[in-house]
Amino acid sequence: MRIAFTEELQFISDQLVEMAGLTATALDQATTALMEADLDKAEAVISADEHIDAVRRDLDTRAVDALARQQPVATDLRTLVTAMRMSADLERMGDLARHVAKLARLRYPHQVLPKELNATFSRMAEVAEALVNEAARIIRDNDVEAVAQLKITDDEMDDLHRDVFRTLLDDDWASGVQAAIDATLLSRYYERFGDHAVSIAQRVVYLVTGQWDDDFLNVEERLEVTEVKS
Repeated sequence: MRIAFTEELQFISDQLVEMAGLTATALDQATTALMEADLDKAEAVISADEHIDAVRRDLDTRAVDALARQQPVATDLRTLVTAMRMSADLERMGDLARHVAKLARLRYPHQVLPKELNATFSRMAEVAEALVNEAARIIRDNDVEAVAQLKITDDEMDDLHRDVFRTLLDDDWASGVQAAIDATLLSRYYERFGDHAVSIAQRVVYLVTGQWDDDFLNVEERLEVTEVKS
């Protein structure tokens, strides 16, 4: 029974890593749709989001079943509960990639972003994908030492988010209200994608140590406020 339970925990961990890979792919394709007004890519991201949701449902079902059958304590209990919270973060990241794709589809065949913002959003996408890929590695390796560097990477995302607003508020902005609204939404999608990756990594700290990272509650509070507003 113990061997079977250990294998189930490993499978759940593998599902989390799979979900992280799926969200990274979704955001990459959504960004291509955004930058190139690629309708096919946008539709592919929107359709593929159901697969991310399905993996989450399967993971959560397995975790609940393991809780009921095994009645785990200590680290095993933390593993299952934390896995379900991570799956929620990853599902939300898939939703954010879908939001990017939907906006690209809505504005098709026109470009969503004015040229002066292309470089900033390209970099936001690179940072976001780096964050989720590193979060996946942290899950796989239980590498709590890497979390500090991941948060430094997320600081760049926050700086880029502020750069977008500086551009929008500049007196030289001439692309109109609709473009400003679109850019504001997109910037929030990418920035929140990064926040969820940080939240996942910080949950690994809790999983391994049994203690919350000092910054965890601040990130969670910010995400909860955003989800309510969304």
